[in-house]
Amino acid sequence: MKITSTILTSTSLNFSDSTIEFDHISIDSRSLQNRNDTLFFCLKGQNNDAHIYIEGLIEKGVQHFVVEYIPENAVGKAHFCVVENTTNALQNLAKSYKNQFQIETIGITGSNGKTIVKEWLNFLLSPDFSVVRSPKSFNSQVGVPLSIFGINENHTLGIFEAGISLKGEMQKLAEIIQPNIGIFTHLGNAHQEGFTTVEEKIIEKCQLFKNSEIVILEKNDWIEKHITTPTFTWSFEDPKANLFVLDKVKNNLKTILEIQFEDKTFKVSLPFTDDISIENAITCLATLLYLKTDISTIIERTSKLYNIEIRLQAKKGINNCLLIDDSFSSDYQSLKIALDFLEQQKLHQKKTIILSDIFQSGLNVKELYSNVIKLLQQNNITQIITIGETIGNYFQDLPHVISFANTNAFLQQFNTDSFNNETILIKGARSFNFDEIVVLLEEKVHETVLEINLDALTSNYNFYKQKLENSTKIMVMVKAFGYGNGGYEIAKQLAHLKVDYLGVAFADEGIALRKAGITTPIMVLNPEISSYKAMIAYNLEPEMYNVSGLTSFIELAKEKNSNAYPIHLKIDTGMHRLGFEKEDISELITLLQHNNFVKVTSIFSHLATSDDLNFKDFTLQQIQLFESISNQIATTLNIQPIRHILNTSGIFNYSEYQFEMVRLGIGIYGVGNSEEEQSSLENVSTLKSIISQIRTVEPNESIGYSRKFMVKKEMRVATIPIGYADGIRRAWGNEKGFVSINNQEASILGNVCMDMLMVDVTNINCNERDEVIIFGENPHVTEIAAVCQTIPYEILTSISQRVKRIFYKN
Repeated sequence: MKITSTILTSTSLNFSDSTIEFDHISIDSRSLQNRNDTLFFCLKGQNNDAHIYIEGLIEKGVQHFVVEYIPENAVGKAHFCVVENTTNALQNLAKSYKNQFQIETIGITGSNGKTIVKEWLNFLLSPDFSVVRSPKSFNSQVGVPLSIFGINENHTLGIFEAGISLKGEMQKLAEIIQPNIGIFTHLGNAHQEGFTTVEEKIIEKCQLFKNSEIVILEKNDWIEKHITTPTFTWSFEDPKANLFVLDKVKNNLKTILEIQFEDKTFKVSLPFTDDISIENAITCLATLLYLKTDISTIIERTSKLYNIEIRLQAKKGINNCLLIDDSFSSDYQSLKIALDFLEQQKLHQKKTIILSDIFQSGLNVKELYSNVIKLLQQNNITQIITIGETIGNYFQDLPHVISFANTNAFLQQFNTDSFNNETILIKGARSFNFDEIVVLLEEKVHETVLEINLDALTSNYNFYKQKLENSTKIMVMVKAFGYGNGGYEIAKQLAHLKVDYLGVAFADEGIALRKAGITTPIMVLNPEISSYKAMIAYNLEPEMYNVSGLTSFIELAKEKNSNAYPIHLKIDTGMHRLGFEKEDISELITLLQHNNFVKVTSIFSHLATSDDLNFKDFTLQQIQLFESISNQIATTLNIQPIRHILNTSGIFNYSEYQFEMVRLGIGIYGVGNSEEEQSSLENVSTLKSIISQIRTVEPNESIGYSRKFMVKKEMRVATIPIGYADGIRRAWGNEKGFVSINNQEASILGNVCMDMLMVDVTNINCNERDEVIIFGENPHVTEIAAVCQTIPYEILTSISQRVKRIFYKN
């Protein structure tokens, strides 16, 4: 990519050094790829303002910024182009950049399936075109422009996703993508909250196609009436469609489709049986037919389609390593994204990358690998392992590089014991079978996993943040192993979001985070006197809730010759759990006056009923008492502490009392305390397992311990390897609860066992090894909690440590 002064001028982006060129566009201040050839756009949104990071970026060598204003501390230190709206400026630059290239372009929209269709089209069309595509799920108002900057003069086809959530957004994306061919994948409920009706959302999505030569979609009169250009349709039901599916037969994990197109009839074999994959594959097949791909070629290529893993995943590895699994793609644009994720999630300072030959860059090989080497050096990669005939030739003279001709050579020759206490990025093209390397290096646990969506976590964080003033600090609770989701991995993401404080219950939780490299301030809410020394050693900040504990800590601080060690005062305003009561305040003030060993960093209290508006009077009484006591302490001691009383529900229901900081807990993990709050949150945690065995059980037989379920008529029963030792409550068994298999509910039969449970799959098309959703979107933890007469907190925090956690970004 080259952004020249000509392109900048055409977009009204002018700098004093008018001959400058840029090789890198950035919006992320945390990326290690920011350098002197970077043009940085300071995006200003509802929840963040990148202008505050300019000074730090200048220190890293960035010298050119597109801004909405110039901060006082940056005047004269760099080159600035001031615009009215930096997001619009980024979009306009992308539009001008794309106009340089004569390139066939496919634009994909829809509620679901955009990324899968894009990746499959890339696979199917790459033998015929030099393809550039959106990396991962870059389909937003910012993601699309960044995708466009991946185009170079050697590309002949661009495939880009376009996602929207509000009216007026698609017009901007359409002007950037300018698709010759449009694809509408599927209409669902995603992002419906931004539109008053479904039809309104359809009209908005169809804006992408207004200048296209063709739009490819499943035949749908409701959608087609809003498309003003010609269409190429497919259907299972309407023979008038351009592509008509005459027959569909599923067997042996394959689906055979008989296709009628024009005057031809032919069959294709797809290597999957689920309806969603079949529909996405037909959309791709229709696209190939429109592009006049030979039918024999279509038959051959579609038979080789494969399940797409579109997520970057962080997993526990052997020998205390952390694995970043991106083992299904290898292109230059996605490598940059993976390296940023590596930096966000790294558990150790030592960083290793296992990298295959890189394809579809559009660059000549020498230029490509020169750029890759530069990229790895900028990201301070400690060790590089290359796999492939080509890449090794360009890395052979570099230090700390080990090269292998193929994956089998690596598996046979490399000693896995040499991996210790490091973060390993595994990134390779699918043909290299890097999933075998992941299996080799992954910590061995059973096949039940808890998947944590870091993008959803970020979305929930931003939802609560938008209810606060810009100056209000946020503490996020990561106690109890991040509410069961994970400790340091969650903390890494929160540190990446630049939260102000992390909250833990006990010192050992904070120590584990410090050992994992977390430098964010950490408050310990339930410190034990025996842990005070360790807290000081690891720079953890204790809550003080009684005189005896505070006295002991002051004595230790005095012994350690500490000066102004940060402490946090807990006030009991009605919870009656921990905290100084009103009558203790005089003694507390006396103890703190003229004391330089500790410093009161914050004063806080805990609301007992912020989630229940029936107790609003009591909550307001707590807030009033807290304000009175905290003012008394601050005035008498002549200090300006951070004050905080709002928890998750407090932020949602009482945001006007946010003081200087709030504490965000269960909400960031996707659980609200009311239907209104829940509707605005994204699901973060999905507990998955597999079907171990399917059997047929005859009438009058029983299932499970104590014969709690008696079979009345012949039924198919699946056994799932998860039980109450993994955190599944027995109260969820005996037909009160269910799991989801292939998007259908399967009732739990009999008692939940220690390590297994059994479900009814009589009317579900499924096979052994199929995926099972224990909780996630359906059932949701709130539903399980209601049936079990408990709270979602207990469901989440009960998930056993033996269940593997996988952290991912889309």
